[in-house]
Amino acid sequence: MRIDWKKIGIKQLAVLISEKLRECGIDAILVGGACVSIYTKNRYLSFDLDFITHATLKEVATALGDVGFRRKSSRHFIRSGCPFFIEFVAPPAAIGNEPIRDEFRLKTTMGTVVMLTPTDSVKDRLAAYYHWNDPQAMEQALMVAKAQKINLREVKRWSEKEGFANKYREFLIRLRSKS
Repeated sequence: MRIDWKKIGIKQLAVLISEKLRECGIDAILVGGACVSIYTKNRYLSFDLDFITHATLKEVATALGDVGFRRKSSRHFIRSGCPFFIEFVAPPAAIGNEPIRDEFRLKTTMGTVVMLTPTDSVKDRLAAYYHWNDPQAMEQALMVAKAQKINLREVKRWSEKEGFANKYREFLIRLRSKS
């Protein structure tokens, strides 16, 4: 398969990297903004793909080297001509103070990528809004919530457990507004 690295999409790259890692015996889950891009069909576009794995960075570097990615810094990998970079976030896979319990397997004709569920993607973005007052993260959470079926009861439970019931209400008001 010939890949045009300059025109590769984020979903295609996520699948390619996931399959390469799996081929090398490495389990990984896609988290962060790349999930938002995939769930919103690029309404929001992230330029990095964040994965969490328990594999060593040396094992990851070997696997990604097979598809032309090289280590730029401790956890960042780049490829000449590719508009995206890959980052490996330290485990464990958690959102706020809770470990991730579920995962979504996005199956495509090229393969499968394991990623946050839409509900966990909303929680992930809200965590950035709650803890760091990142307004872009609120917008991303709203985009995913409007584009995908999510479990609002779970988002509410998690928000309250994190201590952000007021900010959750703000999210809910904005979600239910027409804009």
